[in-house]
Amino acid sequence: MPSPTPFRRTLLLAALAPAAILFPNTDGTLNAQSASPTRITVNFHPALPAIPSTPFVVTAFGAVGDGSTDNTRALQAAIDAASRAGGGTVDIPAGIFLCGPLQLKSRIALHLDPKAVFRMLSLGRYPGGTVNPESFIRGARLHDIAITGGGTIDGQGQPWWPYAKTKGARRPRMIALNSCDRILIEQVTLENSPMFHIAISGQSHDVTVRGVTIRAPASTDPVTPSHNTDACDVSAHRVLVEDCNVSVGDDDFTTGGHTSDVVIANCTYGYGHGVSIGSPIRGGVSNVTVVNCTFNHTECGIRIKSDRDRGDIVQHMLYENLRMTDVGCPILIYGAYMAKNRRYRDLNKLTPAIAASYPAAPLRDTTPVYRDIIFRNITATVTPGHRAGLIWGLPEAPASDIVLDHVSITADRPFGIYDAENVKLINCSIQTPDGVPPVVTARATASLSP
Repeated sequence: MPSPTPFRRTLLLAALAPAAILFPNTDGTLNAQSASPTRITVNFHPALPAIPSTPFVVTAFGAVGDGSTDNTRALQAAIDAASRAGGGTVDIPAGIFLCGPLQLKSRIALHLDPKAVFRMLSLGRYPGGTVNPESFIRGARLHDIAITGGGTIDGQGQPWWPYAKTKGARRPRMIALNSCDRILIEQVTLENSPMFHIAISGQSHDVTVRGVTIRAPASTDPVTPSHNTDACDVSAHRVLVEDCNVSVGDDDFTTGGHTSDVVIANCTYGYGHGVSIGSPIRGGVSNVTVVNCTFNHTECGIRIKSDRDRGDIVQHMLYENLRMTDVGCPILIYGAYMAKNRRYRDLNKLTPAIAASYPAAPLRDTTPVYRDIIFRNITATVTPGHRAGLIWGLPEAPASDIVLDHVSITADRPFGIYDAENVKLINCSIQTPDGVPPVVTARATASLSP
């Protein structure tokens, strides 16, 4: 087959009829051949918090926005007063408000004026230091909570980041909510957290993160690398993340087990590890849709990872209408995240022979199982020297029922399909340099249609 561009080999596959699109454009369709994602309206609405509008302005409780005063007591007093009143909106006006860790309460909204900077105390002043710091805004077993407004929450994280390499050192998360219901984080800017920016875990329900900008340097930044600065870690049921703009030093989004019914739409991702699942997935992950997003310079586009000591079932996933530029690996699915042998850890150079030598183990309830995953209408250019993608299940639990439909990738190394069953490539184009196979397989059944 002739190559459409000089010195490149191309895998071109004829089309079958694509499955139905889940999310309509303005005319009721999603154009599978569009050059770039067009914003869509998502017909998915987790329950929003019900919070009284009664205002509690933090300056009335003694807060001073001068950039030097420790306002922890004043901010906590405002939250406590609103809680005693049955709920309300804690208003942070224009100014720079330094603060230590706060305990959020049910039926409370923190509302930041567009000219407000809500700044974490510096490492030297933060209670607990690197020994036992509490997360900045925290809560457990709460309901109806919100963080809104056009202001900025600044984590002053740079002095904390080197402690990622210090054994036993701890760093606070910016927003940490556990087993909470009806959460809204909207229109704020989060920047330079010492560790995760948003961490929502436990048996949480109904989470909306909308119009949020999250920034920290890449983990590969030559001057100030940020480590473990995940943007949005959410393990919950009924989650909507939309219209967010993210560039950080770790996962741009990630979820673990006990998670279902997630939609990520109309987001822009820069530096970071991509949109991820795992590595811990006990409790399972199901019904996740990622649609109409762009990825620029991310380490991965889509990443699903786990291992035999922390797995469960990941199923019913849809990744659709995505555009990726200069990404390290557009599609990555694997079940050997904690492999000890270096040759199994270098995924970029994982050959069919190396993958086929990975030993099997008995099936157990912690074995990761990946099935029913669709990638549709995706284009990607890959960082020079990197592979087009990798689907690598386990010998005892092959990844199964995976469809790549209208996927176009340009890369220097092949797309690997290892330990997988019933993988279908429909109307795909995988371009590699002349002499490099577009797709390589081992212990896998894959079909090119027709």
